Amino acid sequence: MDRSALTRTVRELWEGDILPSLSDLVAVPAISPAFDPAWESHGHLAAAIEHVRAWLADRELPGATIEVVRLAGRTPLLLVDVPGTADPAGMSTGTDTDTVLMYGHLDKQPPVGGWSEGLGPWTPVVREGRLYGRGAADDGYSGYAAVAAIEGVRRSGGSHARCVVLLETGEESGSPDLPAYLDHLRPRLGQVSLVVCLDSGGNDYDRMWLTTSLRGLAQVTMTVRVLESGLHSGMSSGIVPSSFRIARQLLDRLEDSATGEVLVRETHVDVPANRVAEVREAVASAPGMLVEPVPWAGGTRPVTDDEVELALNAGWRPTLSVTGAAGLPQPDDAGNVLRPFTTLVLSFRLPPTADSGAALRAVERALTTDVPYGATVELSRVEHADGWNAPELAPWLRGTLDVVGEEVFDAPWRTVSLGGSIPFMGLLQEAYPEAQFLVTGAVGPDSNCHVPDEWLHLAHATRITEAVSVVLDAHAKR
Repeated sequence: MDRSALTRTVRELWEGDILPSLSDLVAVPAISPAFDPAWESHGHLAAAIEHVRAWLADRELPGATIEVVRLAGRTPLLLVDVPGTADPAGMSTGTDTDTVLMYGHLDKQPPVGGWSEGLGPWTPVVREGRLYGRGAADDGYSGYAAVAAIEGVRRSGGSHARCVVLLETGEESGSPDLPAYLDHLRPRLGQVSLVVCLDSGGNDYDRMWLTTSLRGLAQVTMTVRVLESGLHSGMSSGIVPSSFRIARQLLDRLEDSATGEVLVRETHVDVPANRVAEVREAVASAPGMLVEPVPWAGGTRPVTDDEVELALNAGWRPTLSVTGAAGLPQPDDAGNVLRPFTTLVLSFRLPPTADSGAALRAVERALTTDVPYGATVELSRVEHADGWNAPELAPWLRGTLDVVGEEVFDAPWRTVSLGGSIPFMGLLQEAYPEAQFLVTGAVGPDSNCHVPDEWLHLAHATRITEAVSVVLDAHAKR
């Protein structure tokens, strides 16, 4: 493969073909179904699918098929099947094909308020090499990058196995439809030997970061109810226990409020020694990047000054976040009322190898056993998902990443234990236990995914695309 031709091709694709179309995709309010129950009638997910499908239809991919797959009652999925360069017929060869599965998603987080002046969730803006807008980095660029990586291999004289690009529209909702699609498509996917996921990133924009683990999750909405209706606090406080105080007591069963340590035994695991070693390497390569991008308020400090411990906290230790509340009026509306209930949304991030089902059951027991004052505890919106711990890298892939670090980034690749979840990875590892996984991406520590001012580092996304081309060529020749 002509490496200079590859670099030139990928840069030209990003500047001339990808950026204009990706900018238009940012303008589509394709909010994930969990945040838009009327997603089907609104049609934005379908519009995002169609926008990318139309772009793909103009690509130079001989023999490729592009299909919108729709199962009844489920979010749509875009599937691109590109035959390998070694296939003399120029067509896919069916279930015996050595398949590279390339994954991304087109659904987006809600817009949220607080975007900076001149920016907005559905207003694509390019400033200083950054594309701003919801879904630019998470994860609208991924489908474009995957296809551009394939084109780059072809145009520079390299080789690739059959590639299937799968773009779903429910990832931000926990990928509830993906297992059904995986079952539906499995006969067509063939033998998957390499999974490329571009829905990730790392601690800086100077190197390629390989995600080696993803935390699982458990979530429950807890309502503590003490009254059928509110009462005057001056007449009833001291007689009726506060629902908020009971909620605090229940939280104390789950978390040490002084340290943040989760107290539920089932949420903990022993961190593998190889992951600890990788964390130490990563912190040494990008010191300060776990702390410096954080928009601290006032004199707030991190939970510890030891960055290795911070990285292990974020990747391999359970945490609890209260992400929502109800039953609490706005301050201007708060009268002297003893409120009838308090509702809190409890979101646990779990270690990659923890049993999320067992952890959730333990949390439910802690919240509903011997409740103070016999108050009513209602649990709703309960969900859980296991994390993922990557298999060991095959020698060919490790060697290729070394080449990528030297020739594409001029910096050694490093690993990251990501605190978020990508449910598809666990599903794929279970389905294809012999496959290698390249989970990477262009997201950095300050890319603002899920919050205001989300942005994509365009030069880094271009380098990631080139790196994937090199991996595809090496995979075909391994």
